[in-house]
Amino acid sequence: MSRALVKFVRVSPTKARLIAREVQGMNAELALASLDFMPNKAAGIISKAIASAIANGSYEPNEVEILSCRIDKAAVMKRWRPRARGSASRILKPTSHILVEVGKAEDKETVKEAPKKETKPTKAKAEATPAKKETAKKAPAKKAAPKAKAEAAAPAKAKTETKKAAPKKAAAPKAKAETKTAAAPKAKSTAKKAETATEKPKKAPAKKAAPKAKKSDEKDA
Repeated sequence: MSRALVKFVRVSPTKARLIAREVQGMNAELALASLDFMPNKAAGIISKAIASAIANGSYEPNEVEILSCRIDKAAVMKRWRPRARGSASRILKPTSHILVEVGKAEDKETVKEAPKKETKPTKAKAEATPAKKETAKKAPAKKAAPKAKAEAAAPAKAKTETKKAAPKKAAAPKAKAETKTAAAPKAKSTAKKAETATEKPKKAPAKKAAPKAKKSDEKDA
């Protein structure tokens, strides 16, 4: 395969592409013959590029085909033209790059087969894909989790209920103790009253008052 590149040709890319499409894929000898009978400016430039590509590869025109004829946009020259009332209008003069590739039919097959190479997935991607599948399979197990939580919560609730019921039993001895403590002061008060009742007859202050009366009588006498 050989190629030829013509740069900054004074031809519009859109006009040159019309000719390039007609020639692409043809036998080089037939393409040169057909271009000679085309009146377009781009036809003569493209025919020269094809002849240059054949010569670069030292081929014969009847041996090779035109594998690709590409037209790329190049720089645009800007000019101006005077118009009415002292104004000016812009003129654009586009240029293009012409690339021609020629080669045998075997070269054409190799060019087509080259892009078909499949890239092998990396180890990281290969490991990541099974992991995703495993997570997708394990996802339904999450639905069973609430049941397990409910079963685990049932014994916990039973324990809390038993703990709450236990203090009620312990409250009964406290009530008995309170009644005993409340009854104890009452018993003491009754005992004190009984003692006071028994002690009152023992007091005899009136007997001592009699001698005092005798002394007062003696003084009067």
